[in-house]
Amino acid sequence: MHTVLAGGVGAARYLLGALEAFDPSTVTAVVNVGDDVVLHGLHISPDLDTCTYTLAGAIDPERGWGLVDETWQAMTELGRYGGDNWFGLGDRDLGTHLFRTARLDTGASLTSITAEIATAWGLSCKLLPVTNQRVETKVTLTDGSEIGFQEYFVRLAHSVEVTGVRFDGANTSTVSREALDAIENADGLVIAPSNPIVSIGPILAIPGVTEAVVARRDRNVAVSPIVGGAALKGPADRMLRELGEESSVVGVARRYRDLAATLVIDEVDADLAPHVEAAGMHALVMPTIMSETGVAAALATACAEACR
Repeated sequence: MHTVLAGGVGAARYLLGALEAFDPSTVTAVVNVGDDVVLHGLHISPDLDTCTYTLAGAIDPERGWGLVDETWQAMTELGRYGGDNWFGLGDRDLGTHLFRTARLDTGASLTSITAEIATAWGLSCKLLPVTNQRVETKVTLTDGSEIGFQEYFVRLAHSVEVTGVRFDGANTSTVSREALDAIENADGLVIAPSNPIVSIGPILAIPGVTEAVVARRDRNVAVSPIVGGAALKGPADRMLRELGEESSVVGVARRYRDLAATLVIDEVDADLAPHVEAAGMHALVMPTIMSETGVAAALATACAEACR
């Protein structure tokens, strides 16, 4: 089993490569739920949905989220009434959130609901929320105020500086049995090229997850989301700097060295490989920018070999 700790667009693209490289039924993603939010009475799981839509070939390629050929009439009407429409929910996408919310209201777990959604999209890989309980990423701004991650990321377009991040509800949550099994029994475990603070951080914050990952460190590989000192998408580079860490593959190595033995870094950062090694991780240098055809599958194959 090829298990991936996943969150966001980078993880979804890596998973797409894993499905190309391996039997899809052997690929499992343990997915961040710290981005989840309830809006308009609907439970929205952005990272789970981004993974689902990407693997199903239905993601909007320009935005990197939501469904292709989407329409926005519901949000337009909401705006007409003066409702809060800063978080864009497409008309097709609403169907997913309506289904998830209705199933949660019947007492179904997020894990089982996610499996139902994946099956409906024809996926044979496993997408597992790390926990079935509520966890919400909160960020602290320079004025001392604290807001939810989606307000920071979407409403404010992650344009403001942050001084702290916490995962509300994480300490009292429980890792799902399925997610823990996927971590402990994986042939190889990969930390996807996701934001290490707000995509991977909430997964590791669930009690028992970090311990399970550390226990198998020598069979784990991380892929750096930082290339040439910058994030390819999103605010990972800025958040690292704002929180006092180095926005480089060396900074990523310092964050991940207790979790994985190998860090995959892009060729752009080849000269930093000795510094990654000095920070405590083996550096594997190869192309990691997955916009090029074949890169994601080659990356997944190399990660599996490194895990062995």
